[in-house]
Amino acid sequence: MKSQTGLLFVLPALIVLFMLIAYPVAYTGLLSVTDGNGHLVGFKNFAAVLKPRVTTQAFINTIYWVFGSIVFQVVLGTLTAILLNQSFFGRGALRAITLIPWVVPGIVAATTWAWMFHTEFGIINYMMTGSGVLQSPIGWLTNKDTVMPVLIAINVWKLFPFVAIMVLAGLQSIPNDLYEAARVDGASFWEEVWYVMLPSVRPVITAVTLLLVIWGLNSITIIYAITRGGPANKTLITPIQIFRLAFESFQFNQAAALSVIFFGVAIVVVFIYIKVLSAQPGEAK
Repeated sequence: MKSQTGLLFVLPALIVLFMLIAYPVAYTGLLSVTDGNGHLVGFKNFAAVLKPRVTTQAFINTIYWVFGSIVFQVVLGTLTAILLNQSFFGRGALRAITLIPWVVPGIVAATTWAWMFHTEFGIINYMMTGSGVLQSPIGWLTNKDTVMPVLIAINVWKLFPFVAIMVLAGLQSIPNDLYEAARVDGASFWEEVWYVMLPSVRPVITAVTLLLVIWGLNSITIIYAITRGGPANKTLITPIQIFRLAFESFQFNQAAALSVIFFGVAIVVVFIYIKVLSAQPGEAK
């Protein structure tokens, strides 16, 4: 009787989860193996979407985008958290200011940075040419060699405050006894960071990095708003390719097939990450 009562309480939540998650996933899987008329075509959509060279390029760009963003987000966010954990005048104000990039809507941030990096009117080129750093303006968002690093820098600026706040919360929970013991042993500040702070917040960094991986694999706002995958597909990532196939080319079946492939790759990446980085030191093989 108690089990039936409990099931009644969770049934509404299960229905909502089914409607929002299970049904869309199942329908996407069905679209991936059918044609526009609903006829079963097997793996033809998968073969068709994997054949173009742009699919491989988009996948490589996605790895570059996600890995490059996460490395700098975690490093910069952790260093910022260590700074904000120290005692100094104006610490509260600095903590509040650090959150600004994170709370700014993605589309607003992307549009603002796009204007700042504009070749002719952007303040970045104006400041660098005015100070003599550059002889002439650079097309940051049109040059194939600079466009992806610039977008990664914007993404790092947008999300490193999230890492900083989460790691700071972990640092705040470290007992003072650990710091005092380290100081008694003659540890310097950087030794405290390496042997006390980082090991204590390792679970936090692991969880935050996992979130960043998931967000990075599904994030299209910054790239799509600034370059739409250009120039010459140099910033085209797989989620944007899926979006183009579905809502620009109206090839919903191929878009569903690519979504299924991307979903499978993302699951594998997350699984490997959890198995490797969630292990305690000395347990990972």
